[in-house]
Amino acid sequence: MTEFDQLVAPGYPVFLGSEFKQPEPDKAFFHILPIPLEESVSYGGGTAEGPAAILKASWQLETWDGKSEPSQRGIYTHPPVDVSGTAEQAVQRIAEATTALVKAGGFPVALGGEHTVTYGIIKGLIDAGLDNFGVVQIDAHADLRDAYEGNPYSHASVMKRIVDLDIPVFQLGVRALCREEMDIRKLHGVGHLDADILVPKNIYSIDLPDDFPDYVFFTLDIDGMDPTIFPSTGTPVPGGLGWYQTLALFESVVKKRTVIGMDIMEFSPIDGFHGYEFSAALLAYKMMGIVEREAFRECLNR
Repeated sequence: MTEFDQLVAPGYPVFLGSEFKQPEPDKAFFHILPIPLEESVSYGGGTAEGPAAILKASWQLETWDGKSEPSQRGIYTHPPVDVSGTAEQAVQRIAEATTALVKAGGFPVALGGEHTVTYGIIKGLIDAGLDNFGVVQIDAHADLRDAYEGNPYSHASVMKRIVDLDIPVFQLGVRALCREEMDIRKLHGVGHLDADILVPKNIYSIDLPDDFPDYVFFTLDIDGMDPTIFPSTGTPVPGGLGWYQTLALFESVVKKRTVIGMDIMEFSPIDGFHGYEFSAALLAYKMMGIVEREAFRECLNR
């Protein structure tokens, strides 16, 4: 068993701490924000354990991601956000942590936790003074219910909370939604390419609408990927995105827009199946690599 000698909190090691010492915050581009919120899960549980599991598995990663070493840009791991109390209180603390991180010049990489977390992050970006950005979402579910089981802070309502803030949303890979969500898509002009288009046609690259903002926050719900890859989530749905397809779709957005942050939500570890934890850590690192390479190319072109 690996001995974690760099901890930001009990049970929370530094991301990739097996390979480098935790840098000073101002020396890091990527800022890992663990957010173990689990308040409104409606099927399987375990999302509260997701961030710590991903951090622990990251100690098994190579720094070379196959194309570059994103860790050279600096990765700083924050202590987990306090998500005690009511969902509204937790969302406010998530927003405050995000605001502080962004104002300090960091690129947020949030690890959840249930998808409600993303609402707090978006509020934090707004409070940090960022505007005119959109959200691109990979997910099995539309998450556009006004409330689920009477809870407006449900993980099934997170994107409705975001469009209520007048933030444009574009959805990828959805394959489970209700009529209410169909109506809300139309009402708020939520763009989408659902799984029944993306997967059978093997689409690896997308073009966002011309009027979609130049700045994008990218949220990835693990259940957006097929359960043959990630059964480790509370609400798996068959017919999801593949591993390479997910990364390629993300890269197509990064190449055509400026991504200002990202998250990975709804990962629920399965006891005895550490491969899924490793896969989630690798997914986060490969996404950081895509961001790092594109940012480096922009610098070269200036």
